[in-house]
Amino acid sequence: MSVREETERKTEELLIPILEKKGLSLWDVEYVKEASERYLRAFIDKPSGVTIDDCVEVSRELSDLLDKEDFIPDAYTLEVSSPGLGRALKRDRDFENSIGREVELKLYRAIDGIKEYKGILKAFDRDRVVISTEDGEREFTRKELSGIRLSFELQGTE
Repeated sequence: MSVREETERKTEELLIPILEKKGLSLWDVEYVKEASERYLRAFIDKPSGVTIDDCVEVSRELSDLLDKEDFIPDAYTLEVSSPGLGRALKRDRDFENSIGREVELKLYRAIDGIKEYKGILKAFDRDRVVISTEDGEREFTRKELSGIRLSFELQGTE
């Protein structure tokens, strides 16, 4: 297991009890290096939407635990936020929580001249993703996908 994976795993172990007592759920944890800076990001969620107060409370509690456990050797910035409207689906739990919702898929290589598809997520497993489009059901292997995220459309006023 890489340092990144181990850091993310340990952070999740600390974070999940905090979230459960607050009625929140974990969307993702990522430990990344951008330019010369390292970031530990926790993306949290709840059905009614995450508030700034939720993020602040979780950040404070998690920061205290991270300081106590002290398993991250490098300096980093902790960020706690909502995964946003167009959240990426990465893990099986992301896919499970998104069954029946509209998603946007991007492919590494075009199929029938098309690299982007939109549809309702119907099913998934370790190797494939199935969506329902206007033209019927489409199945893609996970290896074909460069990315998949929840779809969102901004509602304008006329």
